[in-house]
This record gives sequence, structure tokens and C-alpha cells, in this order.
Amino acid sequence: MKANDILRRIRYILDLDDAAVISTFAEADKTVSRLKVIGWLKKEDAEGFVVCPDEILAAFLNGLINRQRGKQDGPAQVAETSLSNNAVFRKLKIAFNLQAEEILSILALADVAVSKHELSAFFRRPDDRRYRECKDQILRNFLNGLQLKLRGTAAE
Repeated sequence: MKANDILRRIRYILDLDDAAVISTFAEADKTVSRLKVIGWLKKEDAEGFVVCPDEILAAFLNGLINRQRGKQDGPAQVAETSLSNNAVFRKLKIAFNLQAEEILSILALADVAVSKHELSAFFRRPDDRRYRECKDQILRNFLNGLQLKLRGTAAE
């Protein structure tokens, strides 16, 4: 998935305004301007759209972890320069303190059936023989399920 889409969806799921997004970056010791945030959050075909680099998304997700779970003692987490869907999924799992059963129920909300073994393969190291790449569809459905869990449906 594209970093802009992920940032936009997390912002919606958590109902964050621009100031909250900026403060989430600050949790990861990253300073960003409101204009940059607005550019990253625009749709691709909108005027003023700016591509969000992976490093920026990584800093946001690190800030989200710190915001949701509290900062850890020691040196701050360094934002990765390249993010895979697996890394994004892992960071979201950590930020929301989710166990495997909870992730499976969130995916079920989006009508996706994944076994516990398939799920654990997403969180393994890439050099592990049981590692499995997380495709866009899985991450997108996880974000849809998370949205349904945290915000409910439009009918509610």
C-alpha cells in the first residue's frame, strides 16, 4: 500500500485532526509542518498532493506506538527508510497492543479468513523460511476491520 493511503486511513480511524497528527510525529521526535501534513493527506489527484516517503510513515507509526503505549526508556526508535506491508502491519499490531486472536477477529470484520499460522508468518523475519509477504489486500482489509472495530459502521 502507498504510505499516503496508510497515513490517511489511520488518521480517519483514530479521528485525528492536523494538530494530533503533528503531535504524533513529535512523539517520535520528528518535526513536521502543518502544510506538509496537509499535502500528505490529500488524494493523489488533488492539487497540492505530496508523496509521503516511507521514512515519514515510519516516523508516524513510531510516534503512534509511543502515543498509544508510552515511550520506552533508552534511545528513540530510528525510522526505517523503507517500509514493507509486513513492517507496517507489525507496527500497527504493536501500537494497538493486539494479540493474534484480536487481529483475526479484526480481519473477520472485513470478511477475511486467515489462519493463525498464516498470520504469524507475516510477523516473522524475512530470512525465516516460514516468512510470508503481506499483500496490499491483507493490510487494506486489516485497516478496514480496524476502522469497523474502532469507529463502527455508518448504520451505528
